[in-house]
Amino acid sequence: MSLLTIFYILSAITIATAFLTIISKNPIHSAIYLVISFFSIAGHYLLFNAQFLALVHIIVYAGAIMVLFLFTIMLMNLNKEDEPHKKLATKLAAAVSFGLVCFVMLAVFIKAMPIIDTYKQTGQDFQSIKVLGKVLLNEYMVPFEFASVLLLVAMIGAVLLSKKEKSIQ
Repeated sequence: MSLLTIFYILSAITIATAFLTIISKNPIHSAIYLVISFFSIAGHYLLFNAQFLALVHIIVYAGAIMVLFLFTIMLMNLNKEDEPHKKLATKLAAAVSFGLVCFVMLAVFIKAMPIIDTYKQTGQDFQSIKVLGKVLLNEYMVPFEFASVLLLVAMIGAVLLSKKEKSIQ
């Protein structure tokens, strides 16, 4: 089987499971689909000959982050009968914040410079952990920390959105 065929199969699995994560009604099923998506992304890393990143991706995301998500899902009471309807202001605030995050991510992708050319010119082995650590924690320290803060904010947002509202009688 050629590498291109494996790439297409992994891409189809990644897109399908990401889509199923979004449209699934059951949150536990969504978490399982997300784990499958993480494993297929790790397969992409292996195709790029980045074994270290593939293993770290599986350990960090499929392991630690998904356990955290599952504990959060289990701690929340997600029964449809008990779920109060959210106010229009809450829905509008969620839509505006989602739009702002999409705008920021789009701006980052547009302004991002391709780094492949600089890697080819330096001739360094970017597969070594020492060089990878220097690049990640020197040149990309802010995006690295931004990703961790973004995960924390997403977790806090999920807990706040699931919090029961007090009914006034």
